[in-house]
Amino acid sequence: MSASSSPTAPARLKRSLGTPSLLLFGLAYMLPLAVFTTYGLVTQVTGGHLAGAYFITTVAMLFTAYSYANMVRAYPAAGSAYTYTQKAFGPHLGFLTGWALLLDYLVLPLLNYLIIGLYLNQAFPAVPAWVFIVVSVVLVTLLNVIGITLVSSANLALVGVQLVFIAVFVITGIAYASGQSSPPNLLDPFIGSNSTVGNLMAGSAYLALAFLGFDAISTLSEEAKNARRSIPRAIVLCTLIGGLIFIVISYVAGIVFPDYAHFKDADTASLEVMTRIGGAALYAFFTAAYIAGSFASVITSQASVSRILYAMGRDGQLPRRVFAAVHARFKTPWLGIIIVGIVGLLGAVFLGLDFVASIINFGALVAFSFVNLSVIKHFIIDRKERGTAAVLKYAVAPGLGFAMTAWLWTSLSGTALITGIVWVAIGLVILLVLTKGFRRRPPVMDFSEDDPAPLLEVKTPEPSA
Repeated sequence: MSASSSPTAPARLKRSLGTPSLLLFGLAYMLPLAVFTTYGLVTQVTGGHLAGAYFITTVAMLFTAYSYANMVRAYPAAGSAYTYTQKAFGPHLGFLTGWALLLDYLVLPLLNYLIIGLYLNQAFPAVPAWVFIVVSVVLVTLLNVIGITLVSSANLALVGVQLVFIAVFVITGIAYASGQSSPPNLLDPFIGSNSTVGNLMAGSAYLALAFLGFDAISTLSEEAKNARRSIPRAIVLCTLIGGLIFIVISYVAGIVFPDYAHFKDADTASLEVMTRIGGAALYAFFTAAYIAGSFASVITSQASVSRILYAMGRDGQLPRRVFAAVHARFKTPWLGIIIVGIVGLLGAVFLGLDFVASIINFGALVAFSFVNLSVIKHFIIDRKERGTAAVLKYAVAPGLGFAMTAWLWTSLSGTALITGIVWVAIGLVILLVLTKGFRRRPPVMDFSEDDPAPLLEVKTPEPSA
């Protein structure tokens, strides 16, 4: 492969995505069937009120999604929370926010590769899980290198499979519940006599990161048509539609299987639900749809993290000739995509699912917190927006988003906190080296409204005052 990476012939990402494609990208990243990944665990944590926890989470995430939408309008550039924090609080905090978010983005493809390997190994025990992982990594990496338009086409098919399954699940679940001699309590999946604010919020802390798809959409700002309009729409729609899907699925599962205390295994409780309402046929359909969804999620997550690496590479905060290199033909950050694939392969083969799942929370909560704060800093403090409407949009809404996100920090596991702190410490050391002990400013990206800066063009760092 040849790549365009010369500073004298800068390349640009191809603008090819409209609102529907961006929405599909976000939904694929969110994985509509992700409800079943933590279904048993969170059902037990919430006392059987999983749908209620998803409702709370959806409301909380809509505030943060609205903050993302506002920052996209201000800075329609690749890099998501990294770019927004950099513009609002300066390049040092921007780097550390991007570095923290990078952990989450690197771990998510790894988690999906692990799930694909485990599920396919259960279906075909004669083939080791690592074989499926290797094949998946190669296939997904090639799809991402070839181009984001192809990724979008793949998302349509893979999200479609999940939506078909969800329709079948909802119909068969309602039919099963309707046929029981004693009708279920229709409000119980949301709230009941044994529910408390504490257990619902504890459940929400597990569920919030299922909404990372709207951050993934913001990483494609430089590949979107009319980014200031299409990206905000896609972000809010993705959060709303994804949240409704999660609520409906968890509600139906709640009325079908209210006796959550009798799960044989919380980790595989979703399979017990499938068997109860549809037998072996629904069990097999679920397995196929879930694997398809995992493929969709890993395709989009690998695309997103490569674009964060691209933004940081173009900024000079990572090696430019590696991470900001764009393929001459496909116009994709091909070296970053390949590196993410290698990391996913090594991690999926050598790390366990429990460890990977435990650390996936840290980066997203950092990103959500700083994006909410960035709205207040940019619009209220820097631009001095005033008036009732401005205060509601740029102070109250992001303030609520930050408060809700801050609450979720209290539920992070010790493993997630320790791993996240160590990762940020590594980032701080890199930042110290880049800035020669904070005596120089990190390179700063320069974007104009209609002509985003080409790759490998960055401002020359200047000594800080």
